[in-house]
Amino acid sequence: MPRIVLPPLSPGLPLRFALTASIAAATLTAIAPAGANEGMWMPGQVAQIGAALRADGLQLDPAALGDLNAAPLNAIVSLGGCSAAFLSPQGLVATNHHCVLGSVQYNSKEGQDYLTNGFLAPALTDELPAAPGSRIYVIEALRDVTPAMLKGVTATLGGAARYARIDTNRKALIAACEKQPNRRCDVRPYYGGASYYLQQQLEIQDVRLVYAPALGIGNFGGETDNWMWPRHTGDFGFYRAYVGPDGSSRPYAKENVPYRPKSWLTIAKEGLKENDFVMVAGFPGTTSRLKTYDEVRFNFAEYEPLWQRLFAEYATQIHKATAGNREAQIRYASILQGAENYEKKLSGDIAGADAIGLDARKAAEEKAYRDWIAADPARTARYGVAARALDAVVTENNAAWLKGLRQGLLGRAQLLSSARQLYRWARERAKPDAARESGYQDRDRRATIDRLTQVERRYLAPIDRQLFEAALAEYRQLAPADRDAAFEATLAQIGLDRLYADTKLGDTATRLGWLDKTAAEFEASSDPFIRLAVALNPGDMAGEAKEKDRAGRIQAARSLYMQGLLDYRKAVGQPIYPDANGSLRLTWGKVTGRTRDGQIWTPFTTAEGLVAKQTGKGEFDAPDAAIAAIRARDYGPYVAPALGTLPVDFMSTVDITNGNSGSSTLNAKGEFVGLAFDGTLDGVISDWAYAADRNRTIHVDSRFMLWTMDTIDHADRLLKEMGAK
Repeated sequence: MPRIVLPPLSPGLPLRFALTASIAAATLTAIAPAGANEGMWMPGQVAQIGAALRADGLQLDPAALGDLNAAPLNAIVSLGGCSAAFLSPQGLVATNHHCVLGSVQYNSKEGQDYLTNGFLAPALTDELPAAPGSRIYVIEALRDVTPAMLKGVTATLGGAARYARIDTNRKALIAACEKQPNRRCDVRPYYGGASYYLQQQLEIQDVRLVYAPALGIGNFGGETDNWMWPRHTGDFGFYRAYVGPDGSSRPYAKENVPYRPKSWLTIAKEGLKENDFVMVAGFPGTTSRLKTYDEVRFNFAEYEPLWQRLFAEYATQIHKATAGNREAQIRYASILQGAENYEKKLSGDIAGADAIGLDARKAAEEKAYRDWIAADPARTARYGVAARALDAVVTENNAAWLKGLRQGLLGRAQLLSSARQLYRWARERAKPDAARESGYQDRDRRATIDRLTQVERRYLAPIDRQLFEAALAEYRQLAPADRDAAFEATLAQIGLDRLYADTKLGDTATRLGWLDKTAAEFEASSDPFIRLAVALNPGDMAGEAKEKDRAGRIQAARSLYMQGLLDYRKAVGQPIYPDANGSLRLTWGKVTGRTRDGQIWTPFTTAEGLVAKQTGKGEFDAPDAAIAAIRARDYGPYVAPALGTLPVDFMSTVDITNGNSGSSTLNAKGEFVGLAFDGTLDGVISDWAYAADRNRTIHVDSRFMLWTMDTIDHADRLLKEMGAK
């Protein structure tokens, strides 16, 4: 759900995910004239949903929500994993606290604990560089490039050849788009690869940390309250976008100036109340609502239970390894939060699948569609063949993904992960840029440097070794045929003591220096982590080749299968929206609570509820100033009239998922009223199947944000900049 912030996938993976469409399968649903809040809609689809938006309370012209060159949509930005929005003409960006946490952690150390105490820059000159790799992406265009992506793709191509053809087309489209300076472009699949859109964004490289409240506000309740209601978390923080004096996107430099966005969101003068219309715009990551029955059964019977256990054990291992060592706890804070958060989400997924009878539901849906195929000989010849082909390759893919969970654990050794990436760079650099693997082209070099640099603030050798030893124990649960014999032999020869004692890759300058070395220099190196990376490479390449072949075959089968499903839904009169895939989407709903097995969840939580949870210890330790102000009812102008007190968080029916973290919540006029940051544990199953009775999103209320900034942290400079004071 929204709070999930995981480390990026390895650079070569996104395209293969895109081609398989295993997490970009189309989502199809009926939209009632009013009141139906399911769907993460593309801006170009507003004509289909305009009447429903109006009926639910939208006061803007719905057409305004389809214009990427005007507010509110061109104020919405991506952080490359989280969503955000401009709130001032000086490039001030609001997002979630957990989305800026990596930068807070990166700038913290013993004696300068911004994690615990929060951070506020008194002036522009005091704003700190965000963690390496931080970016702000400003949406500019989203255009259909299906014909260009499928040029030369024929039914006679095998899996590997089909993959290669689509990969070549994709890289050509991206290269043409990125001839424009400072642009970052990507091509993503829709409807299982039946169509493709190119997303063009302005890439801002100089991102600075401006403000994050204390941990006792930004993560009040911690993992205990995560995915729960009632919630009292002020999950918000601020970045700022900077550019060169000439307006061009540049890396951090003292002479850079704040970026001037085309538009920014206006903070609402009037807050929300129950049953008000709200909408969310952002970049939701992935949903899987229309995977096949076999994929769903496998996921919940085998894949997620193992994944959940691995995350739970990883979190326990980090807690144990860092116990009593504050420097270690700071360095591993963001890694730990990601592991704990995702483990809890997976537990909700598994329980939710049982609660809504997902297996039976998916089986019935699939049977209805396949019965429709079988009822007509022409459909049987076209779509029935695709269904059988898809079923066969899904079986292969399921087995590969299960093995991949344990094989991927080797990446927990941060220097081994770096060495593998560096050696792959050396091998790819020997090719022409256009022929290199996606993720290893010249366009990817800066991001690679940033990832390699981040290690310096998130790594300690003794901790890494403990985590790697635990990962190795789990890796060795694989059958011998599924483990890498060359890796195991090399590791046995080196030994863990020498592995960590003899490596030089822990030094950032040394690590970055390897980025320009040749493959031959890697192969001649005595550095133990580089030796392991070289030993792993042949197996990595063989596995990747098999993965590409499966990806090509899945794209061939699923794109046709999904086209049949589109035809089927059209025949029964049901409008469609594509599943979330990291592109800009819009969703809407109402500020609404719910009942749950004898409980009544009201739509707002209040400051008094925060004090009631306050223990002064651990996860429930809000700053003394905040507790004192609440007890004194020092709420200033931020009281909600209907509540008679200060709201903290609110609940709505908007339909969002991971990647929507930090998405701005807008009222019926398109004004800023808060930030989406979480959902409820029993509702996370909506990633797989929408369930209206349990789907709820949790938002931090803008009134609590402004109160914290004003009364507690005295962020007057920012409040004036946003026009809020």
